[in-house]
Amino acid sequence: MRPRDSAPAAPAAVTPEPAPAATAAEASAPPPRRRRSRWLGAVVAIGTVAVLCGAAWVLVKRSQAPADGGFAGAGRAMVTVGEATARQAQLPVAIEALGTVTPTLTVALRPQVSGVLTEVLFTEGQTVKKGQVLARIDPRPFEQALMQAEGTRQRDQAQLDNARIVLERYRTLLAQDSIARQDVDTQAALVRQLQGTVTADLAQEKTARLNLDYTRITAPASGRIGLRAVDAGNYVSAGEANGIATITQVAPIDVQFSIPQDRLADVQAAQRDAGAVQSKDARPGGAPLAVTAFDRTRTRALAEGRFSTLDNLVDTATGTVKAKARFDNAEGALFPNQFVNVRLLLREVPAVVVPVTAVRTGANGDFVYVINDDRTVSLRKVKRGQATVSQVAIAEGLQAGERVVTEGGDRLKDGVKEQLQGQPGPQGQPGQRPGGAEGAPGRRARGSEAQGERRRHRPPQDGTAPPAAAASAPATPAPQPAAR
Repeated sequence: MRPRDSAPAAPAAVTPEPAPAATAAEASAPPPRRRRSRWLGAVVAIGTVAVLCGAAWVLVKRSQAPADGGFAGAGRAMVTVGEATARQAQLPVAIEALGTVTPTLTVALRPQVSGVLTEVLFTEGQTVKKGQVLARIDPRPFEQALMQAEGTRQRDQAQLDNARIVLERYRTLLAQDSIARQDVDTQAALVRQLQGTVTADLAQEKTARLNLDYTRITAPASGRIGLRAVDAGNYVSAGEANGIATITQVAPIDVQFSIPQDRLADVQAAQRDAGAVQSKDARPGGAPLAVTAFDRTRTRALAEGRFSTLDNLVDTATGTVKAKARFDNAEGALFPNQFVNVRLLLREVPAVVVPVTAVRTGANGDFVYVINDDRTVSLRKVKRGQATVSQVAIAEGLQAGERVVTEGGDRLKDGVKEQLQGQPGPQGQPGQRPGGAEGAPGRRARGSEAQGERRRHRPPQDGTAPPAAAASAPATPAPQPAAR
């Protein structure tokens, strides 16, 4: 009986115990992952809103801060600028143009007779005078031709003299009625015929003499001779295209340039005001218009000259009129075919002038930045007048003695404080910007201090921590074993 009772009691003791253990594990389990994600998202959103609000507050305070510093490092900075003083001066009204130096005379030395070039009597680049012998051609053939022409003329001249004597005899016999008139007329015709022959012989003689003179090649004008194209010993022909050399007259010399057709009235008015009277080399009716030739960079004046004349028509392709100026060129600064910058001075007008870089153009027209006594700038509208390459006249809006900004105006606004180049800033350093730039050194200082602290708290390389670092380091709780 006992074995039957003990068999069913074993399963009854095992089944009811696991149920309470499962309920306790579910109660101590962590919350789901979805609930944790929502909590992190809310924290991030709140932080982002806080950062945006802080940035907006800083920007608003910076825009409302005064120009002299504002609040701690957020004010508008001074701007380093260049300045110039407006002054009363005589502003030249001139026409700037690009010109070409042209010699007043260019002559190519071409032989007039053919022959062997026996001598070259000039040096390349030499300054020669008119009539100077420069080369010689072998004269012997031309001397023989001259002798032959002279002999022919002398023979025919003797026949003419004889015919004239015979004619006088015939006329005497005719007066005595001893000869027929027909013989007299025939002799008279022979005399006239021989006169023509002698005249032709004389012309041939002169031609031979002229050809002999052509064997001496002389300078037709004074000037500077160029490079030699033919050496001695070569055969040259009459009328060669290249010639032997070229002579250019460089003193005086001309400069040819173009004037816009819109400025013709100004040039003509300046000529009338100066009492200019057109002539070949001078204007006795008044002072000529001054012309200055500059080098390629417009930094050095090469020569001073006078305006000569205008062309008689406008070039339809360019809308300009050719003009010419003459220079004495005693020092030889101008060279033929050289490109130069020409300035034709028309007149001078009194005006308040400033550098060209001081005048700026905006939506409302031209303006300048005027520097006030309190080192602030004021935007002032002006009216532009005549201008040169470096200066411009101010017709309205500016007085002589006022200071204007020439450099750094792109960073300026009306009322902004300025700092001139080379002046010390608030920290005593030239060209340093105060205001917004003050925060940068502070941040650099704080960064250096923090870096120094990191260097002081850097652990030694042997792996042992210093006592100070160990004392100041907060105690971290030991990790707890996870509950199983």
